[in-house]
Amino acid sequence: MSSNKDLNKYGINDSTVHWNLASEELQRITLEKGMGQETDNGTLVVNTGKFTGRSPQDRFIVRDAYTEEKVWWGNINKPLAPEHFDYLHNKVVEYLSGKELYAKDAAVCALPKYKMNVRTIAEYPWSSMFIENMFLRLSKEELDCFDEEWLVLCAPGYVEENPESHGIRQGNFSIINFSKKIALVGGSAYTGEMKKGIFSALNLILPAEKNILPMHCSANVGEEGDTAIFFGLSGTGKTTLSADPDRKLIGDDEHGWTDDNVIFNFEGGCYAKAIDLSEEKEPDIFKAIQKGALLENVGFFEGTNKVNYNDSSITQNTRVSYPIDHIENIKVPSFADNPKNIFFLTCDAFGVLPPVSKLTPGQAAYHFISGYTAKVAGTEAGITEPVPSFSACFGAPFMPMHPTVYAEMLSKKMEEAKVNVWLLNTGWSGGPYGVGSRIKLKYTRRMISAILSGVLNDVEYVQHPILGLNMPKYCPGVPVEMLDPINTWLQKGEYVRKSIRLAHAFHLNFEKFADQASKQILEGGPLIEEHRRMEHYL
Repeated sequence: MSSNKDLNKYGINDSTVHWNLASEELQRITLEKGMGQETDNGTLVVNTGKFTGRSPQDRFIVRDAYTEEKVWWGNINKPLAPEHFDYLHNKVVEYLSGKELYAKDAAVCALPKYKMNVRTIAEYPWSSMFIENMFLRLSKEELDCFDEEWLVLCAPGYVEENPESHGIRQGNFSIINFSKKIALVGGSAYTGEMKKGIFSALNLILPAEKNILPMHCSANVGEEGDTAIFFGLSGTGKTTLSADPDRKLIGDDEHGWTDDNVIFNFEGGCYAKAIDLSEEKEPDIFKAIQKGALLENVGFFEGTNKVNYNDSSITQNTRVSYPIDHIENIKVPSFADNPKNIFFLTCDAFGVLPPVSKLTPGQAAYHFISGYTAKVAGTEAGITEPVPSFSACFGAPFMPMHPTVYAEMLSKKMEEAKVNVWLLNTGWSGGPYGVGSRIKLKYTRRMISAILSGVLNDVEYVQHPILGLNMPKYCPGVPVEMLDPINTWLQKGEYVRKSIRLAHAFHLNFEKFADQASKQILEGGPLIEEHRRMEHYL
């Protein structure tokens, strides 16, 4: 064995290591060890145990000379002292020693100039299968001369017994050390911790060192070479809307935007929500779930090995990972230039936001920093009515720097590339959740088509008197009354009250960013002016 494949250099001793096994072999081992089940079409299903999602309160960044001035420290980016990291790192290395392990060599960043090699050493075979699906797969020649830049150590079985003595909250942890270039995961088998650890690292390295804007978004490209970018939090339609049969998918979650206007995928796969999935609603994702994909925390129809995608008994956050080539219509390689349109997706459960509006540069920066959507009743314990939810840059848990850094980079690139920015509400119309109805996917797709074809560049717009958003008065194939949301409400006064309430929620959330935001950005928020501006609404 070459020294490059000797785990002793990491302090991991006396282990049996399986190097770069194919997904088929990893699936076989998982089944043999009783760690998973196989569906009726041969897809592997696993249960991630106690953690069925990321644990944001247990994510830390090592605070040292490299990160001290770069990271926006606070509730999201929690600091960990180097000595605490060293202790936990040594404990994980000690825990992994002597075990049967699964090592995977892969890369991130599809644009060759920025490709970064990542080695993952995992306790479970299916964790390695997830990395095979999600990161960029390398050729035999690349593997033969592989030298990692970053290392991921994943030890779900290690739980720290004295967490508070070592700077963490409880026994599990996800830690990024930029100086040592290590992402450390302990106590959680949720695979997304590995993916988001590396992409959080990129979200600091790329802007700080290479002037590349990292984006939590999906992207696709049309036949004319026009690239579209879709920002959005979970449940807003980011994956669904970027999977378009008439456009090639670049990627569904993480991208970079270079100085010369190239949009490139960070990863080599997709990690989609599987709850309520159907072939009718999301055919591309449904068809991608085949042998080689990895399903997490889904249920089966009783007495069968057929997946019941409506089963949320384990979690609402059921997931599937699969290589991007499980999608038929993809861009190879995974990058393209000429960005023309940016979509901010929000699922407004209050039924207040217009289904589509065109943003000014100031509004684009404001809404990018805000990252608004709404949690609906039943999605989390204790939520009985819609609740505003804000996640800066549509990905706050993964953004180590201050949101205005990313927003200013976005504004500059938008201006240089002459990009149009649109806010799309994929949530409710005609009233809030429980009263109105969800905006039909076919209408949202028609709005996107009208934008991509340029039709909405030539229609008349009207400004929302409270939110300040510019709403088109016409869109082909969409009922005219939907475009100004008050028209769909029976109680107009209640709509105005809900609008003012949401506008105040925006302003309240933005207070923590205001001291570093420009005048243009601050003026991009909701208007909240005298009631005379709303007279024609009542």
